[in-house]
Amino acid sequence: MEQMKPESVPVPEEAGAYTMEEVFEIAKAKRHDTDTGSPEVQVAVLTRRIEELSAHLDKNRKDKHSRRGLLGLVADRRKHLKYLETNNKRAYSTLVKKLGLKK
Repeated sequence: MEQMKPESVPVPEEAGAYTMEEVFEIAKAKRHDTDTGSPEVQVAVLTRRIEELSAHLDKNRKDKHSRRGLLGLVADRRKHLKYLETNNKRAYSTLVKKLGLKK
């Protein structure tokens, strides 16, 4: 599969609230052209936010408020993954491999 670069991803007009990084994650995980809400996309966006917050917490160990937010994001991602695993095992396994979540 060909690697996509953020510059090559067309930004949809309805992408108003998303950052460029989130648009790139959506482009990698979407089911169809206008997909922004499928479980695959939600997990991809949550994974990106979790990675960013984890990097922040590595530098700011005493930031308890952000740590609580991180736990909420991890719980949300876990719920989406559980839903995907029960309803669409093929999409679940593809997404886990693509995002490198489980070993």
